[in-house]
Amino acid sequence: MGRFAGKTIVVTGGASGIGKACADMAGAEGASVVVLDRHNCDVSDAASVQHALAPVQRIDGLVNAAGIAERFPLAEQDEAGWRSVIDVNLFGVYLTTKYALERMSRGGSIVHISSAVALIGVRNRAVYTAAKGAIVALTRNMALDYAPKGIRVNCVCPGFARTGLTRGIFADLEKRTRIEAMHPLGRMGEPEDIARPVLFLLSDDASWITGIAMPVDGGFSAGHQQDV
Repeated sequence: MGRFAGKTIVVTGGASGIGKACADMAGAEGASVVVLDRHNCDVSDAASVQHALAPVQRIDGLVNAAGIAERFPLAEQDEAGWRSVIDVNLFGVYLTTKYALERMSRGGSIVHISSAVALIGVRNRAVYTAAKGAIVALTRNMALDYAPKGIRVNCVCPGFARTGLTRGIFADLEKRTRIEAMHPLGRMGEPEDIARPVLFLLSDDASWITGIAMPVDGGFSAGHQQDV
């Protein structure tokens, strides 16, 4: 039957990358999966989120995986790009979670997708880091607020994994080799590498875990292996 038989799980950004891997794996384990993606929902627009969730009567799990990126230091980041990343990566988490919580009267589990850049400094990612760092803080706050209602809230912090946001890295052999060497386990991740810990946190196997930011990054955030 699977760990999620009889449960409904909502996944934002569920048509590609990490979100798709989470949706596919949850479905394979028996969940009824509701995918919110840019083709059917704008997570930064309240009316769009409400419309997408309107047919869903009960939610047992939520994965906030929708995300976009801009790659600039702060002074070179234009205002439009800053707002768009915050709107999707942070405000979108607020909206989808807000309206999902209305349907979690029987408790449940929420997993936000943050990033390893929220845990360790990485150059030229000012707004992306700001949004993902805020998600780590939000996770802890929500864990305290919703534990009395039987709702666990955690986040995972992926390293460099094969998604639409990293397509350029995987296509550039020199860059890929260099970044792989920054991961102690010697490779970049696949979406499934992230999805497996997400499903663990969604499941009853993690029933005594809430408020954590779990690095899933091949050791990237542990530090650098080079001698100094």
